[in-house]
Amino acid sequence: MAVKMHRTLPLGLAAIVLLSAAVLQAEELSPAAARMLQDVKLLASDEYEGRGIGTQGLTKAAEYISEQFKLAGLNVTAENGDAFQEFDVNDGSRLGEVNTLVLNGPDGKVLNLKMDQDFRTCAFGNSGVFNAPVVFLGYGIEADDIGYNDFKDMDVQGKVVIIMRRTPLQSDPHGPFAVGHGISRHAALTTKLSQAFSHGAAAVLFVNDPANGRNEKQELSEQVTKAEQQLEDVASKLVAPGADSQKLLNELSHALEHLKQVRGIHGEHNADPLMPFGYGGTRTGQSIPCFQITQKVADEILLSATGNDLAELETQIDQSRKPLSKLLNGWTATGETSVNIVKVPVKNVIGVLEGSGPLKEETIVIGAHFDHLGYGGEGSLLPGAKEIHNGADDNASGTAGLLELARRLGQRKEPLPRRLVFIAFTGEERGLLGSEWYTDAPLFSLANTVAMFNMDMIGRMEDDKLVVFGTGTSERWNGVVDEFAAKSNLKISKKPEGFGPSDQSSFYAQKIPVLHLFTGTHSDYHRPSDDWDKINAPGMARIVDMLEGIVRATADANARPDYINIPGTASLERTGNRPYFGSIPDFGKEAAGYAIQGVAPDSPADKGGLKGGDVIVRIGDRKVGGLDDFDLALRKFLPGQQIDVTVLRDGQEQTFKVTLSTPRG
Repeated sequence: MAVKMHRTLPLGLAAIVLLSAAVLQAEELSPAAARMLQDVKLLASDEYEGRGIGTQGLTKAAEYISEQFKLAGLNVTAENGDAFQEFDVNDGSRLGEVNTLVLNGPDGKVLNLKMDQDFRTCAFGNSGVFNAPVVFLGYGIEADDIGYNDFKDMDVQGKVVIIMRRTPLQSDPHGPFAVGHGISRHAALTTKLSQAFSHGAAAVLFVNDPANGRNEKQELSEQVTKAEQQLEDVASKLVAPGADSQKLLNELSHALEHLKQVRGIHGEHNADPLMPFGYGGTRTGQSIPCFQITQKVADEILLSATGNDLAELETQIDQSRKPLSKLLNGWTATGETSVNIVKVPVKNVIGVLEGSGPLKEETIVIGAHFDHLGYGGEGSLLPGAKEIHNGADDNASGTAGLLELARRLGQRKEPLPRRLVFIAFTGEERGLLGSEWYTDAPLFSLANTVAMFNMDMIGRMEDDKLVVFGTGTSERWNGVVDEFAAKSNLKISKKPEGFGPSDQSSFYAQKIPVLHLFTGTHSDYHRPSDDWDKINAPGMARIVDMLEGIVRATADANARPDYINIPGTASLERTGNRPYFGSIPDFGKEAAGYAIQGVAPDSPADKGGLKGGDVIVRIGDRKVGGLDDFDLALRKFLPGQQIDVTVLRDGQEQTFKVTLSTPRG
């Protein structure tokens, strides 16, 4: 069951409270807002199981959308006689019953390894059986362009290869694998696996590189020492003659809290964690069996065969800047992996309103994805949660907007000059699968598709603010966006990029001008708490009013919108090798700084006292003018460090102390 606001009330009373709230809200809503809220409530109910891939709820949602398209007057038979464009998607991997790994060494030595203790199967590998000699393959990197190749002069055909994660020379900012604040492409697990596969390896045994865990632990230890010293310094000032006791008591409180947090992070740190099954995603196509083994297991093999443990070999590679790949004489690996790829049928839902006149073969696509995260798992920002992620804003809100627009335009007595194709996409949360499927197999020519309009998360409008992505993809857009935003009394934040984390990207990749409407992220994003009672239905109605005007203006125009190539990708968050902070960007706020809409629960930002509405203007002594400045500034610090974060709150500067945590993902 999803987390509900009234779950502690008796069931009968809870039902009365919810019903009463719905009735009171419905009395204040326009007919359009009431219809959309009803759609959101239905699609985001537990009955629809979070509309996750592989759930019956997703199928029920598709059937509901098809029915509403039909009632709106759309043609729902354009795709082989019905509204459904069907295809199969991978629903991840499932671990089979048999996953074994035995290492046989010289003089009859046998290591019978235990699942989840000594090794773990990797979801991005393949099922298979192997019995082969073992090779130490360093980092499994083939990069002749920068003078490093672990495969050079080493035959791995039919061998089991031990590969360290990440890259050599991690501490060298000027080394061949340094890429500023990002992560080298050579470090990706799937890249390493692909290299081993292409060279004919029988299986891969990944192992954590010692440097990363060692460096993290050392950094955290240093931060504990600094926190202890900071506490001592404040305490000594407190007993000094003439001390400002109130000020120092506040400092002492901050120092104690910081020490508590950093000791907790240090104590929980695991330098050699086994990747959870599912980490790294699911393979596509052919592959080979793949495990992760612990450093302890790797050391036992390597010491026997080379006289060096993993850390010593890593150091030698760094010092020589040359690979140390080696056949581990006398060692063989016998094992079996059972990784089952689950394929499930899914479907886009398509409704069509034909145009009339000389432009009737030109098409405008209006879309919104209707899938969400089901019962959590991959994509959830509440790790380990099994509750239903109802996805009221993401994206029952956009789906409700799509249905409302279909109802309005489907009731017109006179058809528009151009064809309108309404598409409820599936698989967006898995990587824009539904929109990519449509653009690969379109019902109507993409060459004659003149525009695509997308709604994703339009249910949380605050202070009349709406973010519109793609405004630079056509000369036409700035004018029509301004015109119809003014009519709906909306404050628009324009983002020119066409590429971004939603379905409009698939169409922009086909050189089609796009607009994407979005009211912003929030603390319920990708969590079970994204429920219908937090939806701003009147705001949704105004957004649909605006989009209706844009669609009609585009359909009526004599000339199709021009296409403009805008480099770059709009994103909702920054990832990579930086400490965890936990802020949620506010893309709708124009501010001289980095505006945040909220903070993740129990995140460093939350514990430090930041909250939605704050505008971060400085980190330490570094000025912050926006998200990019914030991202780069944060990468200058280490997990466990306490930093000063200066924000504008209610027009006044306030400084908070935030203890950074280890990176996520």
